[in-house]
Amino acid sequence: MRETNPTGARRGPFLAVSALLFVASAAGTILWSRAMAQEMAMPGGWTMSMAWMPMPGETRLAAAAGFLAMWVAMMGAMMIPSLVPTLTRDRPALESPPSGPAPDRLAALGGAGRAGAGYFAVWAVMGAGVYVVGTAVAAAELRWPTLAPTIPIARGVVLVAAGWVQLTPWKARHLACCREGRPGAARPGAAWRRGISLGVDCVLCCVPFMTLLVVTGMMNLAMIALTALAITVERVAREPALVVRLAGLLVIGAGALEIVRAV
Repeated sequence: MRETNPTGARRGPFLAVSALLFVASAAGTILWSRAMAQEMAMPGGWTMSMAWMPMPGETRLAAAAGFLAMWVAMMGAMMIPSLVPTLTRDRPALESPPSGPAPDRLAALGGAGRAGAGYFAVWAVMGAGVYVVGTAVAAAELRWPTLAPTIPIARGVVLVAAGWVQLTPWKARHLACCREGRPGAARPGAAWRRGISLGVDCVLCCVPFMTLLVVTGMMNLAMIALTALAITVERVAREPALVVRLAGLLVIGAGALEIVRAV
């Protein structure tokens, strides 16, 4: 029997796999957030997340691996809703090159999979950087207790800076790249390169949101959900400018409130 909708048929396996990955990522995020939810009371009336510290009997390498696994799962849950429309749109450029066999369902799925792997590889690199910075800051706070009372003010300043970045043309350029893309023609290796390129643009675009998440509560499921919603809306909204500005102002407001409370 001839397929009446070959485009939809080729899209089906990709959407099904994406849905399964989203569910698995969301479940992993929930489990890891509960496991890493412990906090330590610090001078100045604030708490430090224990996600930056190895558990008793755990090596630093094992702690880093656990953090990266949690980070990739969390990024999957947060980014898949906005990534799927982009990869679906770019699917022709991710399939087999014109000189090869005619694209089929597996070719389309494989191309999108390679693009997704490149995309999340970039996010994993960012997660490694976040872990290095987070553990260094946590170690400094524990080694020099006099720093602890200044941390709430520092967090507020960082949030104000992140909100300002959200309002800049720099942010707008990277958001446009995430929304519109630049896939080019189909050719060998295009899917992997496309995923890396998209990942770099989206990591840079999400710097304000990731800063908000790390500073205010990376293990807080409500904050994770709100951040994921904001990222998705600004990626898929027909007119994202209002969403971008509102998010930037809210982040600035959160930073200002943090500073006022600390003073």
